[in-house]
Amino acid sequence: MSLTEKFEDAQKRVNALTTRPTNPQLLELYALYKQATLGDATGKRPGVFDVKARAKFDAWESRHGTSRDAAMEAYVALVDRLVAG
Repeated sequence: MSLTEKFEDAQKRVNALTTRPTNPQLLELYALYKQATLGDATGKRPGVFDVKARAKFDAWESRHGTSRDAAMEAYVALVDRLVAG
């Protein structure tokens, strides 16, 4: 199975989780997904009053410079840990 196929499978498996990941885990999933699909964060950092958008942007920005493949591998590994429980 190619890395892209593993990544796509991990996306399906994360949506089928029976327990909700913690907020830090959700932010990590978001950051890795965005880095793997879009690359480095773009645009302006959301304002202080948009707490959720700001946290998501900051999580994505923390992955700046991570390669597409490395982000995919980390995403798959995180989903594997979440599925294992």
